[in-house]
Amino acid sequence: MSRRLTPALLTPALLAGALVAAGLAGCSSERPAAPAAPPTLATPTPPATTGAPALAGSAPERSFAVGVRQLGLTRDGSRKLPVTVWYPAAGTAGGAARQSADAADGKFPVVMFSHGLGGRPADYAPLLTRWAAAGFVVAAPTFPHTARGGDGNVLDVLNQPADVSYALDAVLRLDATAGDPLRGRLATERVAAAGHSAGGVTTIGLFTAGRDERLDAGVVFAGTALGVGTAFAGAAAPQLFVHGEADEVVEYAAGKAVYDKVPWPKALLSLPKGDHGRALLSDGASLRVVSDTTVEFLRWTLYGDEAAKRRIPADAARGDIATLDNRL
Repeated sequence: MSRRLTPALLTPALLAGALVAAGLAGCSSERPAAPAAPPTLATPTPPATTGAPALAGSAPERSFAVGVRQLGLTRDGSRKLPVTVWYPAAGTAGGAARQSADAADGKFPVVMFSHGLGGRPADYAPLLTRWAAAGFVVAAPTFPHTARGGDGNVLDVLNQPADVSYALDAVLRLDATAGDPLRGRLATERVAAAGHSAGGVTTIGLFTAGRDERLDAGVVFAGTALGVGTAFAGAAAPQLFVHGEADEVVEYAAGKAVYDKVPWPKALLSLPKGDHGRALLSDGASLRVVSDTTVEFLRWTLYGDEAAKRRIPADAARGDIATLDNRL
C-alpha cells in the first residue's frame, strides 16, 4: 500500500515556532525561543469523510501469554531508534511478559505506540501488555530526544511520525524474515497507531502532515495537534481519543478541539477526574476502563469485529469513571 511520509528531518530552528508557548512545551523544563517563521509542512490530500473497517470477522476470544523483545534500529544512519515489541505468546495467559518467548499461533494486527516526553515504552507496560494479551503485536519506539535520558528537545517531536513509519517498516518485515520468531505471525494489512502526550502529537501527525496510509485506526491519549495540524488526510481511519478533564499539561479543551476536527468515525473517552495520564501507568479502576475500551476499539478496527464495537459504550461506562462521546 502506498503511504505518505513527512519530509526529511526538520531542524529545531524551524520547529520551534509550532510549539513555543504551548502545553506540550510545558512538559519540558526549558522553553525554546520562537523563530521568525513556523515550519512549512507537506499539504495532505483531502480526507475521505465516511467509512469504517472493511474487514468482517471476530477477534480472539481468549487471552494470550505475552512475550517481549527488542529491535535495535537506526534511522538515517545515526538516529538510534530501539523498539520494544510486546506480542501474543505461546503458553498460559497471565503473569509477566516473558523475554523472547515463542509467539502464539495466529496472525495478529500491529499497533505502533509512541511514548510521551520524558517517558519510555516500558512505562506503559500495564496498558500495552493488555493489548498484546488481547491479540495484538505492540511495537513502541524509544525516541532519541524526547525519551527519558535524552536531551529533552521537545521540538524533535515533529520528526517522530517519520520515526514511527520507519519502525513500522522494520516490524512488518519480520513477517517474512526467515528464522524470526514473528515470521508468519503478523497481519501486515491491519495496522493502528497510538500514543500519549508528545506521543499523541506524533500519532495525530501520522494521520495529518505525515500521513502513513498503512494505518487503519488511531488512539490518542492526552494529545494535541501542535505542529502537525488537523488536516486529516487519506482514507477514513477511525480514531479514539482519551483525555482527562483535569489534565494539568495538555488542556482537555485542546485535545477535544483536535477530536472535533476528525472527519472520520470517532469517539472521545473523557475521564472527569483524570489527569495527564498517570492512570495509564499503573493498575487500577481507571486503567481497566481505558484498557477495556481501547481493546474493543482495536478489535473492531483491526479485526473487523462488530460485536466488539457494540461493547464499547458499556466498557466506557463501567464504574462511572468516564463518559463517551460515540460517533463510531
